[in-house]
Amino acid sequence: MNQAVISDFFRQIIDQPVNNLVDQAQEQGKKAIAYTCSYVPQPLLSLDGVFPIRVRAPGVVGTPMADTYLSSVICSYTRSVLELALEWAFDSLDGWVFAASCDHLRRLYDNLDYLNKPAFNHMIDMPHRGGAAAEKWLTEEYKSLGAALAESFGVDASPQALSRSIEEHNAYLSVMREISEMRKQDNPPVTGAMFQTLLAASTSAPKDMVMDELKALLARLREGKEGKPYRARVLLAGSHCDDPGYIDVIEKTGGLVVAERTCTGSIPALAPIPENGAPYETLAERALANISCPRMMESFQARVDEILEAVEEYRADGVVLQTMKFCDTWGVESSPMVQELRKAGVPILKLEREYTMSSEGQLQTRIQAFLESMGK
Repeated sequence: MNQAVISDFFRQIIDQPVNNLVDQAQEQGKKAIAYTCSYVPQPLLSLDGVFPIRVRAPGVVGTPMADTYLSSVICSYTRSVLELALEWAFDSLDGWVFAASCDHLRRLYDNLDYLNKPAFNHMIDMPHRGGAAAEKWLTEEYKSLGAALAESFGVDASPQALSRSIEEHNAYLSVMREISEMRKQDNPPVTGAMFQTLLAASTSAPKDMVMDELKALLARLREGKEGKPYRARVLLAGSHCDDPGYIDVIEKTGGLVVAERTCTGSIPALAPIPENGAPYETLAERALANISCPRMMESFQARVDEILEAVEEYRADGVVLQTMKFCDTWGVESSPMVQELRKAGVPILKLEREYTMSSEGQLQTRIQAFLESMGK
């Protein structure tokens, strides 16, 4: 089984900055809220009457307008999103929510607010470390977002409503987690490119409109058919990577991507959200304990350990650590990360890339050499 088992339903979703399902939901009176960072909790944007859309920039071939307003050392994801915003590609969306997770996304917020101001544009202030004080801080930030959504869109942002939203989100996570678990098999029926397509699609559209298709796909995968042969099992780690095409190039070269330790991948995005306790506090605790972006201080060893555990759990032969060019956080973290993984005896390949893939042949050459270096 290969990526061909995915229906056109999912591929059509990710081919557009704003897809037809978003339009359909808006016609039903729901409000589409864009977000750009995993520290923005999806359940809070999934309260009755609103739904979250993780912003992607498919099809961008250049950023001439965005380059006018952004520094040349801003990452290409930020520039690509601003470029589409200046082309009015996101004008149908009803609001944006940002997290102050890096300077680049803060500049996107600033420029969007100045050049093409959304009717609703909210920034979550983020702490740089964990602990009780940080959890309290982030809880208040999430409550502030809930109050802003209630005021602007008339949604019920009470703890009871948020608890119901968390339950619904956990149902989605359960389906995705079962599909991801299949990647641990010797010959998984799920490729990395296929799984990234599912993740990208299900975060780019109202989840209630994709759940039936996800469940139908899960039923087909349960039939137990094995996937195609491969040369090595690879864990993908590093920067934001929402392009299934990037993973597809790795897999065409023989490296099956069995898990992704990225903010847009399977780890840690699919971990269930606790349903007992105060929901706003739960979301804050989970964000600080579970996401572990390199922006968070004093958590480097935890991120190393998480990758090592995933290597063992998914029986990965090696790690591909990809970093987006000019990403400050991963730019600092990647070198010591490579050293620590090599000390642990894990083969690792470090790659730098742009948001839009442009050097497929070069990527294939690097992956080919990496697989050969592992004797695969």
